[in-house]
Amino acid sequence: QVQLVESGGGSVQAGGSLRLSCAAYGLTYSIHCMGWFRQAPGKEREGVAAIDSDGRASYADSVKGRFTISQDNAKNTLYLQMNSLTPEDTVMYYCAASHRYCSGPAVPPGARYWGQGTQVTVSS
Repeated sequence: QVQLVESGGGSVQAGGSLRLSCAAYGLTYSIHCMGWFRQAPGKEREGVAAIDSDGRASYADSVKGRFTISQDNAKNTLYLQMNSLTPEDTVMYYCAASHRYCSGPAVPPGARYWGQGTQVTVSS
């Protein structure tokens, strides 16, 4: 079993930055893909960015050039650096991990684990 714990959410003004963190606990040795989703009320959960165990990253078009995903394998920690934030980024962000390999900005289903989410609020 793998447990994911997010942190780093909060409130910023438009144009500002936030850095989200996701710490993984448990049987993490066989995790091959980790990433971030976001979900607004009444909408589907969207894959924002994902990174595989070799450091290869994929991004959704909506965040490309603004967000950067990274990982520290030694610490079993995932990060999402978010720059140039806009009010459209005001949603819940969820960390995810999978035993499958990444194939795009959404962590693939099947043996997928979820964090509880962290709120990001961007004011204009």
